[in-house]
Amino acid sequence: MRTGRVCSSALPVLRWWGHPRGPLGLVWAGVLLVACTVVAARAAEVDPGVLAAEQQRIEVVSRISAATIAIFAGDQGGGSGVIVTPDGYAFTNFHVVQPAGLAMRCGLADGDVVDAILVGLDPTGDVAVVKLVGRETFPYARLADSDQVRVGDACYTVGNPFLLASNLQPSVSLGIVSGTHRYQFPAGTILEYTDCLQVDAAINPGNSGGPLFDAAGDLIGVNGRASFEKRGRVNVGVGYAISSNQLRNFMGSLRGGMLVDHATLGATVATGADGKVYVSDILESSDAYRRGLRYDDEIVSLAGRPVRTVNALKNVLGILPAGWRVPLVFRREGRAEEIMVRLAAVHAAAELAEIASGRRSSGPPPGPPGEGPPEEEQAGPVAKLPESVRDLYEPKIGYSNYHFSRLERDRVATAMERLVGDDDLAGVWELSGTLADGRPFRIELSDALATIDLPTGTSRLDPQAALDQSPVPPGSGGLLAALVVWRQLLSQGPQSLGRTDYAGTAPAAADAGSSITGMPLADLLRSDVAGVTAEIFVSKADEATAGRLLGIDLWASPQADPCEVRFQYAEGDAQGAAWVPAAMEVHVGGALFGRFMIERCVAAVADSDPDKPSASDVDAGEGA
Repeated sequence: MRTGRVCSSALPVLRWWGHPRGPLGLVWAGVLLVACTVVAARAAEVDPGVLAAEQQRIEVVSRISAATIAIFAGDQGGGSGVIVTPDGYAFTNFHVVQPAGLAMRCGLADGDVVDAILVGLDPTGDVAVVKLVGRETFPYARLADSDQVRVGDACYTVGNPFLLASNLQPSVSLGIVSGTHRYQFPAGTILEYTDCLQVDAAINPGNSGGPLFDAAGDLIGVNGRASFEKRGRVNVGVGYAISSNQLRNFMGSLRGGMLVDHATLGATVATGADGKVYVSDILESSDAYRRGLRYDDEIVSLAGRPVRTVNALKNVLGILPAGWRVPLVFRREGRAEEIMVRLAAVHAAAELAEIASGRRSSGPPPGPPGEGPPEEEQAGPVAKLPESVRDLYEPKIGYSNYHFSRLERDRVATAMERLVGDDDLAGVWELSGTLADGRPFRIELSDALATIDLPTGTSRLDPQAALDQSPVPPGSGGLLAALVVWRQLLSQGPQSLGRTDYAGTAPAAADAGSSITGMPLADLLRSDVAGVTAEIFVSKADEATAGRLLGIDLWASPQADPCEVRFQYAEGDAQGAAWVPAAMEVHVGGALFGRFMIERCVAAVADSDPDKPSASDVDAGEGA
């Protein structure tokens, strides 16, 4: 009772203390005021580095968003893409453009919507290139070296997940690189993700074909596939992007309107009991077999990349186009051998064409069950081409869009014409000099006759006849025919060689055991002329040397090893003609046929007017 009376009598006192104007209320008000003051003071003391990093991130996101596009395929849905050149070439996924057909609409972050035309397709690598029209210039992303990416690096995925960007503002997700050089098996489809980047940044349906950027805003990959929760298409934090180095290797072929294929060694491999990679089977028709690779040989490296697992070999092959010639190192009985191998194609041309056209399904993007393409990415009818891109398409077997092959071939031809300049090269060419052992040689080339004088004898060839009938000099694989093609290219242009097409880009030369990563790529022309097939390597390195012939591979017979001619130029002498080589090396079947030091090159004028000076009389040894 007494206690109750005491407590009861204390209530008014407590109420007074707790009143906002009472002592306790005033105390709490003071505490809150102090706390707010401290928070404000601490906010004012934020490390300037943190604020600068935040501002840099905002600027990077703004820049990378500008280069990202939303791709709309009408009622077939769409996906994302990324512009990589100022004139509007963009990367996306094969499984994004396939339902769109030849033409599509693309939305930019600035709100503009433009038409685009299909250029090139890589069904195996799940890559496509499209060309945007309607502007003179576009914002674009710069390709980085994906081999420099490390686990833990920050990255951004940008795109149009679930096609939600009705205002064309792409979504951006920040994450880290979870893995590099990942191999993702086809799983019932030809789509094979090799040497790809694994990230935890969100990749959802609609992000397909969109860019993966590093923290600096450079392009390190194109997003393609992801793992999803089984009951819904919700990303679970495991996404994969096609590496920028793979994109770079295929860019020339794709930009040239080609339907490209990936490379195979013509051999299968298996892991041995010691954990090393050994050849388990090999085709005798493969170039690797002709160069000396055999059953049970240990594969050490390919294209300069070490091979320690079966998947590592698949990773290297997956980023290389068919037809490239790359170094291979193998070991037999403890002794290492180094060879150059020409890689074959994975698929037959007809098979690849059926898949690209939709007549044969390529299957869903590879991955676990329930990870097929979203409804907006399923195959559909080809839309009628809009007028804005109608003149940018030309069908041809073996090409996605032959119009762009013509464009690239003409670009290369123009570069060659600029390099030759005003020189009249239609007359008789005379080349002389010494071989590696100091003995002399002499070559004469004209429309009527081609002659080469070597210490071993003289060989002649009629340029007007079939060039495959006499692959002279003996043992060269057709050097004289290759030189006839060389002269005709420079004097009359690529169109003069009959059927000459642009064939993408490739390394013009690589030493056995060296890495092709970072190696300059040359433009490649492929010509069928007078019974022979020639692949011509043309420099695209810079304005001063663009159009310079770097080499010619000539097949006198499809079953024979080609004659491989590589031209070398003396640098630093502005007086020399830029088209005249200082030397040439000739290889056949991996063996050196000869090294020719060109000391003099004379291209006489076509007519016989003695008063007219020769077009070019160059001491090639002193500068070309």
